Parts: sequence; structure tokens; C-alpha cells
Amino acid sequence: MPKVLIADALSPRAVDILAARGVQVDFRPGLPAEELKARIAAYEGLVVRSATKVTAGLLSHAHNLKVIGRAGIGIDNIDVAAATQRGIVVMNTPYGNSITAAEHTIAMLFALCREIPVADRSTQAGKWEKSRFMGVELTGKTLGIIGCGNVGSIVAERALGLRMKVIAYDPFLSPERAVGLGIEKVSLDWLLARADFITLHTPLTEATKNLIDARAIAGMKRGVRLVNCARGGLVVETDLAAALDSGQVAGAAIDVFVDEPALKNPLFGRDNVVATPHLGAATTEAQENVALQIAGQIADFLLTGAVSNALNVPSLTAEEAKRLDPYMKLAEQLGSFAGQLTETGIKSVTLEYEGAVAELNIKPLSAIVLTGLLSPQLAAVNMVNALELCRERDIRISETRRGEPVDYQTLIRVVVTTERRVRGLAGTLFAGDKPRIVSIEGIPLEAELGGNMLFVRNYDKPGFIGALGHALGAADVNIATFHLGRTAPGQDAIALVEVDEPLTPAILDTVRALPNVIQVKALRF
Repeated sequence: MPKVLIADALSPRAVDILAARGVQVDFRPGLPAEELKARIAAYEGLVVRSATKVTAGLLSHAHNLKVIGRAGIGIDNIDVAAATQRGIVVMNTPYGNSITAAEHTIAMLFALCREIPVADRSTQAGKWEKSRFMGVELTGKTLGIIGCGNVGSIVAERALGLRMKVIAYDPFLSPERAVGLGIEKVSLDWLLARADFITLHTPLTEATKNLIDARAIAGMKRGVRLVNCARGGLVVETDLAAALDSGQVAGAAIDVFVDEPALKNPLFGRDNVVATPHLGAATTEAQENVALQIAGQIADFLLTGAVSNALNVPSLTAEEAKRLDPYMKLAEQLGSFAGQLTETGIKSVTLEYEGAVAELNIKPLSAIVLTGLLSPQLAAVNMVNALELCRERDIRISETRRGEPVDYQTLIRVVVTTERRVRGLAGTLFAGDKPRIVSIEGIPLEAELGGNMLFVRNYDKPGFIGALGHALGAADVNIATFHLGRTAPGQDAIALVEVDEPLTPAILDTVRALPNVIQVKALRF
């Protein structure tokens, strides 16, 4: 009988579901970290919410653990990479608390625009300061939504019901989807300049970290009001505090913080700040939903091998997994490469399989390409939900097979059509299992991807390679490999450079300033 440890507070019905399915359950919320380390080896399944930190150190003691279930969407407290390395499946419940999170955002909007928390404190203190609290209406105001996925679209729907005008910034929101929601898709800068209220509904990634900083705030309408019920780290808290003091931002409602529990914070102690302790998913209904979902998923996996909402494994038989493994690595690199280069909304993705790979089960390969493509902008993207996320955003997906090889014995090509351009990438396997990129935007080259890569698109002019090498050398950047390709002499060219350390914004700015540069990107693999 498989054993599961529930390490955080969860609905008792989750215990009932697991027990009824024949799973032995220990319900031990709040175990100290050292005691959890001492116990974890006895379990095949672990269920957590956000309190328990599933670190690499903890997993080093989890010798029998097969699956981790997160009751909720956020996985900030789980080291997914360490779990993957140890062959542990990580699951979550991405849709169980969307309505609750959206409703909390709307509640924060009302509390902010009518100054309800400070008015409550004043009234209960017997002051009756009626003239002090002059609020503003939501009706007729412009709400700017940053991140219009599952939660953001629900907030948009509720805001339209309040007769607000809704604009949204989301690189993955198609114009057709925006029309269907009844909102206007805009650029980030345009949203910041126009919105009376701004709400955040985006995951915390390298692309979104510190998204709302002093520069972004300076571009906002004076007197704007900001709500963040998404993730701590999206907002630079000291920059927001300064803007609240200056009046650039009239008020802020914050449910999430960089450091939690937030016992001290530069935003605290201000009458124009509404703060709650990460309550976005804290309703009876949401807790029940995610508890029931994760219990069912864990039982299915341990008893039948079925995988639902997994973040780090494909749905494959053991034989398929062995044959597909090198192709999975290639597909992941192609998707991640395309995703990191994509800066505007995606309209369609074409996946082409030629030669030997066309004879295999390509569905997992397509799923992992889409996962890599969407991951730079979306949280909790996995092989299970990547296709559904594309459908929600009206991204058209097509697959083609060609059994006869053309230029290589086996080839995967990814063609991404965005609102501005069409970008194609292709890769193959050398020696049967070594992924190589062989074409970027129609430019042939052969490159092995390392951990830190510099992508430069430029006009092919004499002296450019020397100037690029000199700029990197002057910045003390050590070059590991250097790959070049061009369409024709004097036309478009690409340099793909592997470096030893992550590239700083200052170094990227230096490269962008070189003559004949078209595009510069730092890529991580």
C-alpha cells in the first residue's frame, strides 16, 4: 500500500479520498524542517501547499518519493529541477482557485478606491471622520490588466460588469481572444500610460521579475492605483514606496510580498496601502477544490501510473520514453529558444518532423516544444496543459510529418508566427543522441547550446565579428563557443555565442550599441 504524507493544512476530504482509494495517509501539517527530513524517506507521495519548502536538501532524504502534489498553482516552494533529477513527478492544480484569486483582486480594488481599511480603523476608534475619506468610483475608469490568462480574464469579466474599460498587456493574448473577452490588447507602455487602475496577474519569471520598477512607475498616469495579488517580486517594493510618498501612485493594494511572511516591509504603515497576508486563494471553496483535485491526481498516479497536470514528465510508456529521450532534449531546446526570442503575441505554431523522428510518437515532442515556447511568460506550463493554454489563447497548432529525409536523416523544425513576424528554427541529432541547432530564421549554422548563450542578429559587414569579440573581451566575458551563419554576403547574419557566465544588462546594451546590430538576446538553457 503506497504511503502519502500531507505536510500542510488541507481539507480533511483529501485524506478521505486517498484512504478510500487504498492509499495510506499521514496528515502532519507544520512539521519542523528537520523532522520532515527524518520522516520523508518513508513516503512515496508528498502533498503540500505553500508553507512547506520542498528543497533539494529535503529531497536528498526522500529515497522512496515518487510524486509531489502541490494543492494550488504556485510552485515557488518546490525545487522542480531537483525533483526531476531524482525522477520525482511534480503535479499541481492550476485551475482550482482561479475564481477566488480573481474575486480577491476585485475586493482589493474596492477597498483601495474607497479607503475602507483606514476608514474602518478610524470609525471604530470613535472619530467619525466622514469628510476625510473621499473615494473614487470604478465606473468609467480604465483598468489595465497585466497578464490576461486564467485569473486575468476572470478579473476582466468582473471589471466589465462594473462598467470599467479594460485594457490588457499579455504577449500571449491574441487579438481574437481579446475581442472575445470584450477588452483591448495594448503594449505595456501604452497600458501604463492610460490605466487609472492596474492589476497584476502574471507569474514570476526572469522576464517578469521587477516588472514594476521606478521606470515603469514613471510611465504611469499620475494618481494611478496598483493591485498585486499575483506574486511577490513583480513589483520593486522600495520603488513603489517612493512613488506612494510622491503621489505618483495614489494607492496600492498588495497581497503578495518579496519576503513572506512579511513581518516588516517598506510599504507598511501607510494609509494609502491596503495589505493582506497572501489571501488570494484563501476561501473555503478554493481550498476544497484544490484538495480534492490533488488527492485524486496523487491516487491515480500511485495506483495506476496516470499523470495529470504534471510539470516535469511526459505521458509516455517506458519503451517510448527510451526512444524519444534524445528527441525530447532537442524539442525542449527548440521550444525554449523560440520562446526566449518571442516578444509579441503568438498567432500560430507549425511543427514539422522529417526523417526518422516522423516515424515516432510526436505528440510528446510537440507538447515539450510548446512548453518551452510558453514558459518564459507563463507559470506552471507543462506537457499536459501546454496545448490547452495555446487553445485558450487562440494559438493555432499544426503538425506535419515527412518520412523521407531532405537535408538530414532526422529533423525537427519549429515555425512561430507572431503579430509581427515569422520565425523558424530547426534542429537535428548528431551521432544519434546529440542535439544541434542547424537553422535559425532560414540562416544555416550548426550549434550546440550551452547554459548561457548570446544571440546576435546583424548585417553582415566587415569587422563585425572582431568588434563583437572585442566588446565581450573588454567586459571580461569568456567565450566558450562561437557559431556563425548568414543568408548571403552583406545581408542578414547570426552569431550564437556560448559564454561562461550569465550576461548582464550592461553587457547586452554594449553589444546592442555596436554598428550593424539588429537584435540582441541573452538565452538560458
